[in-house]
Amino acid sequence: MNTVIREAIAADVPAMMGLVKELALYEKAPEQVTNTEALMLKDGFGENPIFGAFVAEVDGIVVGLSIYYYRYSTWKGRRIYLEDLVVKESLRGKGAGKLLFEAVIEKGKEVGCTGMMWQVLDWNESAIAFYKKYGTTFDEEWVNCHLDF
Repeated sequence: MNTVIREAIAADVPAMMGLVKELALYEKAPEQVTNTEALMLKDGFGENPIFGAFVAEVDGIVVGLSIYYYRYSTWKGRRIYLEDLVVKESLRGKGAGKLLFEAVIEKGKEVGCTGMMWQVLDWNESAIAFYKKYGTTFDEEWVNCHLDF
């Protein structure tokens, strides 16, 4: 399988949203996706982008996605945050996820980040096994919090 990793462009948004919806279905929460292609286009490719993304292509078709943004830690400085990493279910385990993950790591290093952060569901054993290969530290004492507006 010849996989090409490249920075996402505005024309990729429909395929990106399709992958986001596939991920939500996999995580048993499809009803929680309220984002739209219009918002993703504005927020990622508009005048003031707030996220970046890489896509994986096979034979010119987008089959994977990694979305990232920057956050600031008062203890560690600038960090890159991996929001989502998803590969079409039929192509998982064939290397596209590794390439997407490593593209975000390289982006973080390129812009002077001190590290990368992300979340993984505690039941997603295949993802946890994947991340362990990189020497990932899994926080057990931090509780994730959010407010919806």
